[in-house]
Amino acid sequence: MKFARNLLTGALAAVLASAALTARADITIGVTLSATGPAASLGIPEKNTVELMPRTMAGHKVNYIVLDDASDTTAAVANARRLITESRVDVIIGSTTTPNSLAMLDVVSENKTPMVALAASARVVEPMDAKRRWVFKTPQNDIMMALAIAQHMADQGVKTVGFIGFADAYGEGWSQEFGKAAGIKGITVVASERFNRNDASVTGQVLKLLGASPQAVLVAGSGTPAALPQRTLKDRGYKGAVYQTHGVANNDFLRVVGADGEGTFLPAGPVLVAAQLPASDGSRKAGLDYAAAYEAKFGKGSVSTFGAHAWDAGLLIQAAVGAAVKKAQPGTAEFRAALRDALEATKEVVGAHGTFNMSPNDHNGLDQRARVMVKIDKGGWVYQK
Repeated sequence: MKFARNLLTGALAAVLASAALTARADITIGVTLSATGPAASLGIPEKNTVELMPRTMAGHKVNYIVLDDASDTTAAVANARRLITESRVDVIIGSTTTPNSLAMLDVVSENKTPMVALAASARVVEPMDAKRRWVFKTPQNDIMMALAIAQHMADQGVKTVGFIGFADAYGEGWSQEFGKAAGIKGITVVASERFNRNDASVTGQVLKLLGASPQAVLVAGSGTPAALPQRTLKDRGYKGAVYQTHGVANNDFLRVVGADGEGTFLPAGPVLVAAQLPASDGSRKAGLDYAAAYEAKFGKGSVSTFGAHAWDAGLLIQAAVGAAVKKAQPGTAEFRAALRDALEATKEVVGAHGTFNMSPNDHNGLDQRARVMVKIDKGGWVYQK
């Protein structure tokens, strides 16, 4: 009788242990995005896209914990700490902007938690060091886009350019990378100005640009705040070409810039004009699939490149989970390390923005196929063949 009771107790303990293991086996993904504040036009489609991400990966249930950092670096850091220490996430997606993502590097590296950033600047993953080995990113690096702009300018006969960018890491990164690209193409930057994301006026900076008489102006901003310099340039009678970065590739920017945006050139991920791409383009189907999924839930014409960066982050994590779960259980330090290693080893992951091939020295993994040049024409995006 005693033996039977002990046997029953042991069996019950095994069942309870198995149930506990199953609970711990859930994968938890923490997300911090700029759903409010100056970068909200980027963060909202990213947040919406989380709703489209898979709820199971490699047979494991996936839980998403989504926080808003309000476009604030301090809040982004606090969110990252909360997700890691309180929610014990296996990986973090975010944040939306370069300053926020850079501010999170210390937190994720100290806690050895992989992060897939949705920010554009290469500074998020370069130069590779002990901190950045835990960080990956899905947006195209700014040097790739800067070279596309410089090439287009050169083809248009542009020799002199005025530059105005955000007074933060995004603007500074673009200033450096475009300076390199312009030099390669024999283009001279004749004036360089800065503005803040929440500025109400840039008249002084624009007057200085106009005083240098550039043939073209590059605005290095993201989201709706990037419309301000362009509208001011037009108000002041500027007749030269205006270029923007891939940081404005959404319909909110089109709405705010209005008629002043007509004729603007910018580089973008192929998802922005997926329907206009030739059938032979490898990104066409992936871009159309994402657009169809997003617009089915959020309305026709609602898709943006920023949501697609989040989509691609989900695809990368899903691809990496399959390898990581073979080495450790989710919810453990060993799993987080295995997931980091698997992300770094991902190859031929076809996303909405291109095909990702990661390596120990490249935590972005995109090549020149991940960008196209587009023009704003009649209030829409037109692929430049």
